[in-house]
Amino acid sequence: MTGETAEHTVDGRDTAVVLLQDVSVRRFTTDQVILDGIDWSVRAGEHWALLGANGAGKTTLLRLLGALMHPTTGSVEVLGARLGRVDVRELRARIGHVSSAQRVPENLGAHAVVLTGHTGTVQPLWRMYDDEVRQRAHELLAEMGIKELADRPYGVCSGGQRARVLIARALMADPALLLLDEPFNALDLPSREDLIEALHQLAEGRPRLATVTVTHHLEELSPVVGHALLLREGRILARGPVAEVLTDYRLTACFGRPITVARREGRWAAWSGRSGNARPETT
Repeated sequence: MTGETAEHTVDGRDTAVVLLQDVSVRRFTTDQVILDGIDWSVRAGEHWALLGANGAGKTTLLRLLGALMHPTTGSVEVLGARLGRVDVRELRARIGHVSSAQRVPENLGAHAVVLTGHTGTVQPLWRMYDDEVRQRAHELLAEMGIKELADRPYGVCSGGQRARVLIARALMADPALLLLDEPFNALDLPSREDLIEALHQLAEGRPRLATVTVTHHLEELSPVVGHALLLREGRILARGPVAEVLTDYRLTACFGRPITVARREGRWAAWSGRSGNARPETT
């Protein structure tokens, strides 16, 4: 295992945004181990990629970070609050969570969708939005590069536009932690690149914001992603700086087939061939 150890500082010094210590999750009905012995910390301003094969435990780990479930054993602290000793409803309001599976009324305009992030509701609660809140929603749309979509119904927005609307919605709470659950799902190449650029600019404009991105594809990682965690069968295979974790050897071990990795100008690519060193054909 590489890299980061779970450290926790006090007395006003920098505190881990996320701190997991010996965390395990079991499914009570079958006693299946979903996560086992997870130690991990995420600090302010760090950007992590969370990778692993289907069934590795990524979704469960993200649910712990989002205060959507509790561990079976071990301790989970998010934004300085320990699960089991805090009102999780209040804690969730301070965490930004983006998923393509989120329920959003198709007829709502993008500005209205962003407003719902202020109240944490699916439908707008119009009486709760004063002029300042409404202006903030417009500013967040502009920050994500989609201010012209304010009145466009969410249902007719493209996949990439929807992803940026949902990120703007998540930012309404001014979170210290932003969880991105496969935000690039089903995006075409231009939409993917637009979203990567938007996330890059978001990170540069918010130096204290920490992010965790679940993805299956290294090509989706922004150059600002500086750390990665690999999960295999519920256990951490590797964690730490991307240059140490995203290697041929470790990704091959993580996914169970030969994988070759390349990095160019901060962007990643990965592929698999019969011999493990086959490269894509070029013309």
